[in-house]
This record gives sequence, C-alpha cells and structure tokens, in this order.
Amino acid sequence: MKKRVSRTVSVALWLLLAGPAAAASPPAQTVTAPPGSVVRWGGSGITTCESGDRVWAPVAGECWVPVDLLASGELTASRTGAAGRESLVIRVGPYPYPEQRLTVAEHMVHLSAEDQERSRRESRKVAALWQQHTRPRFTLPLDSPLDTMAPGRAFGARRVFNNEPRSPHSGVDYRAAKGTRVLAAEQGTVLLAEEHFFAGKSVYLDHGGGLITMYFHLDTIAVTEGQDVKRGQVIGTVGSTGRSTGPHLHFGVRWLGARVDPAILLNPDSATRAPGL
Repeated sequence: MKKRVSRTVSVALWLLLAGPAAAASPPAQTVTAPPGSVVRWGGSGITTCESGDRVWAPVAGECWVPVDLLASGELTASRTGAAGRESLVIRVGPYPYPEQRLTVAEHMVHLSAEDQERSRRESRKVAALWQQHTRPRFTLPLDSPLDTMAPGRAFGARRVFNNEPRSPHSGVDYRAAKGTRVLAAEQGTVLLAEEHFFAGKSVYLDHGGGLITMYFHLDTIAVTEGQDVKRGQVIGTVGSTGRSTGPHLHFGVRWLGARVDPAILLNPDSATRAPGL
C-alpha cells in the first residue's frame, strides 16, 4: 500500500512541476478535402500514420490519408514522427461530382430474384477484401493500366440507369477498343479473377499497405487468383462485360477501405496537401 501511494504522489508532483505544457498535445492542423480524394501530409521522421482503427506505414516519408467517396463531416488522422504525435482534422467538402444518365439492358436495373442473390453473394465476397493489409509493395505514382490512356471519365458521378438512381461511380472509365491490353498498375497479388454480375470479368490486385486496384468489364482475364504479378504485366483485355454501355476499362482503387479517385495515384501532385507541405 505504501508503494502505491508513493508512486501516485510522485506522478502528481511531476505533473505539478512540469506544468500544463507537458501534458498538452500540439493543436491539430486542419485541411479541407473533397470526398474521394487523398490528403498528402508530409513531415519529418514519420514512423506511423493512423485514422480510426487503421494504422499504416508512411509512403516515401509522408502520411497519405484517403477520404472515402461517401465520407462527410470531419475525419481525424494522426501520425508519429520527429515532432512527436500530431493530429490532422480533415473537413470533407461538398460532393463535387455531376450526375450521369445511362441506358442499359432492363435486366441490369430490375434484377430477377436469382440475379439479386448472385449480386449479394458477390458483394459479400468483395467486401471481405477491404480488410486486407499486407506488407506494402507499391510506389507512387502508379503505372497506367493501358498503354495509351484516353482522358478518364465519370469518377464520383451520381449514376442514373434507365431513369433509376443508383450508387455513385467509384472508379474511372477509360475508353479503349475491345481486346486492348490491360496492365497491372503495380506489382501485387491477384485477390480475385472472375466474372461478376455488374462488374463483368474482373481482376482485383493487392499491392500491400491496404491498397487494392480493380479492373472491370474485361473481355478476357490473363491471371489467376493467388498469382503474383509485376508492374506493367498484362492481366487481361478490354471488353464490355457486366453492366456496360460499350468497350472500356473501369479502373478503381480502394485504399485502406476508402473509395478514392485513381487519377490521384497516377498523378500524386494532384493530391490535397495538408498544411506545411
């Protein structure tokens, strides 16, 4: 009992002598970023980055904080580095993306009971992938998923199929001729390589560090689940399978579970910069 009292008194005395500055944390920095963006938070000697229940390693010495496409309000991130522990408040800006109206086959909008069950089953399987967090194996920028890239379209667009509102578009569409080679944007491991109801023939690649890239509506798939691939390796060809209005590549990214604009990882200078960078 005496030891416990003595220790309590010692801690209290240290706090009294040190003053409030010893216990206080540095004030949080703030930045505003649109949904679907990535905040680039540079510093010195950063060892870990955190947000919510996620902890990850810095990329090239910086914390990159993804903001989900459907995020709103405020997000809080923190990091540990040469300056100690610091916090960042990310204020999510208004939804900036337009509406996109498309006409597709009616059975792709009003699903049969069988197709509904298939879609739910595939969604559950894909959702389990977002918790992947293996050793990082990527560098930024990512490589282009096509040899020749037309301007990307429709990230974040609020989609209306046959006058029926549906979820926003979480990838970028690149027009290309059927049969055009589709390339791995970075080295990684194939998580899934199969045909789904909405996405058609699809490939999901795990690049470690919570980064997953997706390639949808393929005509052919050239890889198998569990296979390791190199940056720039052919993983399939452009097609128009699934819910699609014509040949194109849907290229998507999930980073730490967040749906973000792939164009940012192809051009990191377009990331939202936190104060001090």
